[in-house]
Amino acid sequence: MSKKFFILLSTVFLLIGASSFYYDKYFEITKNIEIFANVYKEINNNFVDETNPSKLMKVGIDAMLASLDPFTNYISEAQIENYRLTVEGKYNGIGAKAKKMGDHLTITEVFKDYPAYKAGLRAGDQILKVNNQDAKGKDSEDLNHIMRGIPKSEVDVEILRPGSSQSQKFTIIRDEVNIPNVPYSSILRDSIAYISLTTFTDNAGKNVQDALRKLKAENANIKGVILDLRDNGGGLLHEAVNVCNTFVPAGQTIATTRSKQKEKDMTYKTQMNPVDESMPVAVLINKNSASASEIVSGTLQDLDRAVILGQISYGKGLVQNTRDVGYNAIVKLTIAKYYIPSGRCIQSVKYENGEVVHLPDSLRTLFKTKNGRPVYDGGGIKPDIEVPEANFPEIVQKIVDQDFIFNYVTHYLLKNSAPEKPENFEFNQFNDFVDYLKQNKFDDKSDAESKWADFEKELKKSGQSSMITQTQTIKNNLDQLQWLQIQDNKDLISNLIEEEIASRTGYESGRYAKRLGQDKLVAEAISTLLSNEKMKSILHTP
Repeated sequence: MSKKFFILLSTVFLLIGASSFYYDKYFEITKNIEIFANVYKEINNNFVDETNPSKLMKVGIDAMLASLDPFTNYISEAQIENYRLTVEGKYNGIGAKAKKMGDHLTITEVFKDYPAYKAGLRAGDQILKVNNQDAKGKDSEDLNHIMRGIPKSEVDVEILRPGSSQSQKFTIIRDEVNIPNVPYSSILRDSIAYISLTTFTDNAGKNVQDALRKLKAENANIKGVILDLRDNGGGLLHEAVNVCNTFVPAGQTIATTRSKQKEKDMTYKTQMNPVDESMPVAVLINKNSASASEIVSGTLQDLDRAVILGQISYGKGLVQNTRDVGYNAIVKLTIAKYYIPSGRCIQSVKYENGEVVHLPDSLRTLFKTKNGRPVYDGGGIKPDIEVPEANFPEIVQKIVDQDFIFNYVTHYLLKNSAPEKPENFEFNQFNDFVDYLKQNKFDDKSDAESKWADFEKELKKSGQSSMITQTQTIKNNLDQLQWLQIQDNKDLISNLIEEEIASRTGYESGRYAKRLGQDKLVAEAISTLLSNEKMKSILHTP
């Protein structure tokens, strides 16, 4: 057999094998689609109770996609507006947030200069009716379907304002609401610039760059900049490149993507001159900083351009894209993994119940930064300076979750004038807040109290009811324990009350201004940026 004939025969067998593979896969897809359609029709036609075909189908699709990864999702027509908000930072509506408190929804935040604000709605307003429909028992998702609509259309809202016995009616003209991705920037103490970036929606890079240029124009002696990416879940990959371009020169590779189809692999580089290539930079991250946030923090770490502070990030090294699937629905699916300049992919390799499980460095692959510092793949960006997350004590979290601080501030502002400069306001009526908690029967329902209640039940069952009176002192002590714990957390609770009051008069910028003065991670970042020796030792800069 000649060599040429052997090569030709081998090629034919390879082609037959490949075609057989694709035929088998196509057959399997076709067969299973037919089976699924038959099951779906049988259930809708013959199941003993009435079914909702749309809901049934969505449950099936969601379950299928959940078997792949947490980031591949089906987005129905009803969910498109919410998805648009996460991707574009925009939606059509009135510009307010609401939360169910008791039987009714209560406005918790009004966005300044948008329709709800212009109409006169305030945080604390209780929603009674929307377009003459009773709002009692509705949740925030129900409200969104009604409140959102095409620009220039009208929505009638009836509310009950705290301190008033009469309801009020408002006609609000809907408009496009653009949630800023850079909600706050300012010069902090010691000439340190601060920029908060909450999501990588359109123009995130431009907005960060514009904010830094504005701050530099206000203060020519800026000594460093803090970029806050805490709780930033990511967004558009090209905007991550543009944000990096704020601090690194044109032509720098920021990320490469690798997919199943090699011809679709991409390299993303910076395109423009930076706003500032030498200013010291600190980036703040936490466990909720993901995806594009990790591209930015990881790239600036790999290039030794910034010091990273906070907690290890989420660990999402995957790229998603969307595909139209008809009837205004889309599927968002993972198409590639991304790699940052050192060559590492920060995608976490282990999940439990949908949550990331971070691996120790010993189980991750070692890479090197530009200056030779060790960094690792396989599970988030590890900060150069790790600062434990300031979790609220359990008693404080319960006060927040049960809306006592929000409702107290509404109550407080009925009796007290709003501060002229909310960022400088200091709350000094803590005993009044404690009285408010007692009047409104706050109960932390601690584990110890629950166990004691179970113990009393057992005593009654066993005919030992007389012993309950003998142990009344212990029960009283347990009741008093929550008030002692509240006093122990007086400073923290007062800070949270100050933030809420600042947000009512200064809106989002007021909340930021008040919070940053009490933020321990920001204080650590300022201290680091002001120390040339510390910056050099961390970045191994000669």
